[in-house]
Amino acid sequence: MSTIQQLPCNERPREKLLQQGADALTDAELLAIFLRVGIQGMNAIELAQHLLDECGGMARLLSASQAEFCRLRGLGSAKYAQLQAVLALSRRHHLAQLTTQSVINSTNSAVALLSEHLSHQSNEVIAALFLNSKHQLITFEIISQGSLREAPIYPREIAKRAFHHNAGALILAHNHPSGDATPSKVDIDVTYSLAKTLKPLDIRLLDHIIIGKGLSYTSLVEARLFNASDY
Repeated sequence: MSTIQQLPCNERPREKLLQQGADALTDAELLAIFLRVGIQGMNAIELAQHLLDECGGMARLLSASQAEFCRLRGLGSAKYAQLQAVLALSRRHHLAQLTTQSVINSTNSAVALLSEHLSHQSNEVIAALFLNSKHQLITFEIISQGSLREAPIYPREIAKRAFHHNAGALILAHNHPSGDATPSKVDIDVTYSLAKTLKPLDIRLLDHIIIGKGLSYTSLVEARLFNASDY
């Protein structure tokens, strides 16, 4: 085993990042910077690659529960806390960029934002994308949080938040922690209830999107379970 300091300067992850940018690094090199040190018998890069191999890739490592993460060799609760802070900073940075320039003009653009904020949640979360009349994003907001299987959706409360943000339209969303994005009858019924509540306020409900795990989602509009043009 070679230590990081024994590697040529242009092969050390931190120096390589500063010289070439983060995109030039492999997943293992990026993770090695986060780990900072290795363990007996492995330098930080070797440990990083071992962790990626054991988890089956970066996505599974980053989405591991605290218990799963802390069981991995060389990790623990302190590293888990640091990782969650890094991930939260990344999401907030992305959201800050979107709120200043993004137009939500397709299901794909909505899903990309919603998945980043909801797919990792361990409990069911109700959220909304509040938009102006040109469908530019005003803000993303979590409305309520519930249990593993359900979270309450209160149309009047969502209408209040839309009015507060001076929104002309919104997209309702929630996650299914089970990973199955199939809508329930309650999901469909509450969509129509919210649309009826918003209509007198001249606020349009554009869609209700359910986020599962990974790339899994269901748009009620795409599934023809809700016709936004009726409202």
